[in-house]
Amino acid sequence: MRRGGGRIIGQAGVLAALLAGAPAARAEAPAETLFVAGKRGNTLSKLDLASGEEVLRVPSCTNPHELATSPDGKHVALACYGGTTIDIFTTATLTKVRSIDLGVNARPHGIVWQQDVALGRDTIFATAEGRKAMFAVNYPLGEDPDIIEISTDKAGSHMVAVSPDGAFAWTMDMGSGTVTLIEVMDARALRSSAVGVEPEGIALSPDGKTLWVSARGSDTVFTLDPLTLDIRSEVATGRFPLRIAVRPQGDVAVTSNLRDGSLSVIDTAKAKVIRTIDVSSPAEAEARFQVTILWSADGSKIYVAETASDTIAEVDYASGTVLRRLKAGEGGDGMAILP
Repeated sequence: MRRGGGRIIGQAGVLAALLAGAPAARAEAPAETLFVAGKRGNTLSKLDLASGEEVLRVPSCTNPHELATSPDGKHVALACYGGTTIDIFTTATLTKVRSIDLGVNARPHGIVWQQDVALGRDTIFATAEGRKAMFAVNYPLGEDPDIIEISTDKAGSHMVAVSPDGAFAWTMDMGSGTVTLIEVMDARALRSSAVGVEPEGIALSPDGKTLWVSARGSDTVFTLDPLTLDIRSEVATGRFPLRIAVRPQGDVAVTSNLRDGSLSVIDTAKAKVIRTIDVSSPAEAEARFQVTILWSADGSKIYVAETASDTIAEVDYASGTVLRRLKAGEGGDGMAILP
């Protein structure tokens, strides 16, 4: 079932209350597993992190980008940036079980999969860059998924962050240079705000009180009030901070600095860079072209997608050492991890 607007049953109240929920627990797994979207090879890969080996690779859609694992750990959803669908695969065998079409010129990119325990349903949130929109897909594995399109009316709605209870979402609108706040319950964009030059990366702090945005064109990270979108602070980073990810413990945020091959480590309490981790040298940066970054579940490691060299750098957070480089499909970009 597809809807373009109207109300969605959900929790109500002030933002502080809405953000107080916690993400649903994931299913136990014998070892961490990494999933990688190969955007040049049009593939989906599964890597066993205990051995570091790629154990499975299957064909996917054209130019796949971001990934999200289901709350129960049984499925992984792939945003098909070169097309119009969200494709869902089993995590065990990478068998495709569902393809959800978002409409003409959708170009889905950013994606988050969450569970609303109170309502007993899963929801996939995905940006649709070509439609200036974000989609909320309730019951994505049900017989009749409830597909809601929410207009951002902004060019290039690219990345997405979602509050723990799914009541609010934020998109980074690269073409417009803005961040947009969406009230999911009422299926509407509340407001947008300009942030830096070419903002792309976005992350919400685990406590829901701070929105983090990296603006690659201005080599700057901004902290924002999640509700008003007022800028609280600015932090200078390495060159071209494409993405930002907050550690599960909430103590630091890290940016992926594409043009110098580094990670800027930011103390979240002080909004200040406290370390720089060199994943590759500035001379190697173009050859590796690091893009997406992802924390391990326990916050001890950072995974860095090196798109040009078809590798994933595994970085020990405490020492800043690159432990190994894992091989995956061509043009590895989006990543998701279990448990």
